[in-house]
Amino acid sequence: MPENDGTKLGFREIAATLRADIIGGRYPTASLLPSEPELAERYGASRSLVNRAMSVLAAEGLVRPRQGRGTIVTWLPPMLHSAERYRKATRERGDAKGAFDSEVRALGLEPSHEIVVEHAEPPAEVADALGLPRGEVNCLVRRRRLLASGIPVRLNATWVPLSIAENTVLEEAAPVITGGVKTALAELGYPQTEAKERIVPSRLPTEAEARALEISRDRTITDIVHTGHTADGQTVEVTTTLAPAHYLVIEHKFPLN
Repeated sequence: MPENDGTKLGFREIAATLRADIIGGRYPTASLLPSEPELAERYGASRSLVNRAMSVLAAEGLVRPRQGRGTIVTWLPPMLHSAERYRKATRERGDAKGAFDSEVRALGLEPSHEIVVEHAEPPAEVADALGLPRGEVNCLVRRRRLLASGIPVRLNATWVPLSIAENTVLEEAAPVITGGVKTALAELGYPQTEAKERIVPSRLPTEAEARALEISRDRTITDIVHTGHTADGQTVEVTTTLAPAHYLVIEHKFPLN
């Protein structure tokens, strides 16, 4: 619908127009939308209608108000989560620091990492998966908040036995590993030949998770537990991933006998 044709627009029509402009690239990911007064003038509508339209778009995960900055576009094309992302050629493409970097750069955005590394006692299910005793500080954990052009899109925690990771590059709290954790483990003598994932496709986030991902607690998230195994069956990595569900499309290919 034209912006200045004299037709009185409702908040749903304003939201639909802005949605199309966002997805069509008029307002790119991580850019700021015009202010509500500007949009009200453009559409010949009241600020209250524009505000309601913004609320619709925020509920859909397309925009997010940021204190002191305005309304930022948070729309991303859903990232395909498939086995292809773990292949060495994909993880290391363009000197990427793992699958996430490669995916985000392919979208024309800039990946960044906020990383905290520590020696820690793993949750019971992680200890069991790694074949480690429960209740002991026997793992290195790399906790990462992953962002695409400043937009948080993943919360990752990678657990590796201390017997493998201590005093290695995995202890560096920076994305310095071309190809990511899997490449680092391979270079340490633990190449992975098989991986398994458990996916919980939709749940509501905790308050802390919603705050870290900068989403409403009404937005659902996808919960993925990834375990990596060497040729002799040893589990050397457990990675948990939390992501807003609207940022993911999950696809797996498998043989049928």
